[in-house]
Amino acid sequence: MITEIQQGKKSRLELHEMLENIDKADPGQRVELIRGYAELYNSFVDYIRCVFDSRVNFLLPEGRPPFTPADAEKVPSSWHKQHIKLQYFVKGLKADHILPMRRESMFIGMLESVHPSDAEILVAMVAKKSTVAGLSVETVKEALPRIIP
Repeated sequence: MITEIQQGKKSRLELHEMLENIDKADPGQRVELIRGYAELYNSFVDYIRCVFDSRVNFLLPEGRPPFTPADAEKVPSSWHKQHIKLQYFVKGLKADHILPMRRESMFIGMLESVHPSDAEILVAMVAKKSTVAGLSVETVKEALPRIIP
């Protein structure tokens, strides 16, 4: 289901597409979708950790940063490529060694390089909020018990 490649379509789902699929799925299927995406995408696991793991704290200002969303038709990058930059935004990693203004401009640059829907999801992620009602801490703990304490 997840790994099917439909003719004429890209084989890798973007973050907003995965979350839409989870939101549309029946409650019984959500756990299986979460497990499947976690097996396929490290970037999805990183997203889950950022939203639901209380040990992950961002060194970014609260609120929505000022950014210009990318054109949805010509997105220069993806969350799959950009998620490695999380180390520059999370307390206790490389973020501790970067000046706040540089860290914030890096985050804005990341938001401007991903799909506009993913950018909105990432803004909510920093606020530790899920944008999908069907993606709750209980569902994630059931699907990925070793990921979230």
